[in-house]
Amino acid sequence: MKHSLLIVLAFLTAFAVWPAVATAQEAETVRGEIIVMEEESPGFQRMEILIDQGEFSGETVTVEQTLSGNPAQDFYYSTGDRVLVYIESEDGTITRSLVRELARDHYLMYLGIFFALSLVLIGGLKGIKTVISLAFTIFLIMQLLIPLILGGMPPVFTTIVIASIITVASVLLISGWNRKSAAAVLGTIGGVILAGVLASVMTRVTRLTGFGADDAQMLMYVPNTSFDFQGLLLAGMIIGAVGAVLDVGVSIASAVDEVKRSNPAATARQLIKSGMNLGRDIMGTMANTLILAYTGASMTLLLVLNAHNVSFNRVINMEAMATEIIRILAGSIGLIYAIPLTAVIAGVLYSRADSEKLEKQAAKPPLWKRVLLRKKG
Repeated sequence: MKHSLLIVLAFLTAFAVWPAVATAQEAETVRGEIIVMEEESPGFQRMEILIDQGEFSGETVTVEQTLSGNPAQDFYYSTGDRVLVYIESEDGTITRSLVRELARDHYLMYLGIFFALSLVLIGGLKGIKTVISLAFTIFLIMQLLIPLILGGMPPVFTTIVIASIITVASVLLISGWNRKSAAAVLGTIGGVILAGVLASVMTRVTRLTGFGADDAQMLMYVPNTSFDFQGLLLAGMIIGAVGAVLDVGVSIASAVDEVKRSNPAATARQLIKSGMNLGRDIMGTMANTLILAYTGASMTLLLVLNAHNVSFNRVINMEAMATEIIRILAGSIGLIYAIPLTAVIAGVLYSRADSEKLEKQAAKPPLWKRVLLRKKG
């Protein structure tokens, strides 16, 4: 257990010591600390930065920046700030340097460690498994999904495959392979596929191009690469729905599992009804979760449109807004239909379970109680 926790924490904190990224043959971005700050006049800063990474670690560079007065473009640095410095060199001598960005990664590292520790403290062994599952999910997205799409693989097909792997791995790691896991996996994959099909149909009939966001437009300028922007749009919708649908699938399967353990004689109809009852309870909250999450991501856009009194008729027909609405509704519909799908699969699987075996498992004390009883004996 200790070794697993150390491995996961090392994975989460690896980016804190990520090596400098080379941007040219003799250019790189490194970390440094501002040791002297001079402001000779309003709108002008001169700073001395001690580089503490890379070939020029220990050297000091002087960087000047002119501030335009636009808060969207300017950033005011202070003495002691840790920053990312872009440097160009020739024959071992720095020829040019400028500040790229404030170094924020160490704060993100602290938050990530706190998140992992919270999962472990509250969830115990399940929490450790959850952290490992999250680390595996991040690995698949960053090391497989993104490189494969950049390499020219179809984004929708690739995303469905990766999402399925994430679903299976997450459920198996946390719950092991059993009827509950099988029902949760099948229900989740079914809900995600439905969400993907709906999103695909709506994207075509509304003729979305995939260029509704600025970051999508920036992909047009990536050299030697062509993208299926509609496919990327659909891939984003699919991967965004996986988490909520998986949560619903696991909850429904767990409820059916508990009912069968407490009442081994329960029929398939009774088990399905129990799963549906729980599903109806969590359906509204999970749909709200999706809507609120996407609304939060689009908050700035909504404020801009409202501030400029843009008519509802125009807003609803904008590509960016139509994209978000389809994303929300397709994901929510996939979530809704994952409920009966998981309930039916779980009900059928558990109705065929060995009642005597389940009765023994239900009457059997949990592992920690058995350990205590052995010690007392």
